[in-house]
Amino acid sequence: MKRQFYSIMIAVFFLVGTSSCYTYQFSVGNGAQIGATVTQKNHYLIYGLAPIGTSDPKQMANGATDYDVHIQHTFVDGLLNMITLGIYTPTTTKVTR
Repeated sequence: MKRQFYSIMIAVFFLVGTSSCYTYQFSVGNGAQIGATVTQKNHYLIYGLAPIGTSDPKQMANGATDYDVHIQHTFVDGLLNMITLGIYTPTTTKVTR
């Protein structure tokens, strides 16, 4: 009984820790026209409450007026978050012109 309880708790911890895929996407102007993509990391502490360094999508677009922005937790971002127990929480910003 005790062994089954621990197995269930490990499974629940694993599912909760890996289930979220935060994604935020928006378009500026008419959206991507060229197809050129620039990617940068955003660095946060304590589950994203304290930003250390964030990317600027407008600067990443390199002066373009039409582009798409996609901000997400990639698998590697989630893995780093899980390994550090939420102390370091990175995200990835991808801008497509």
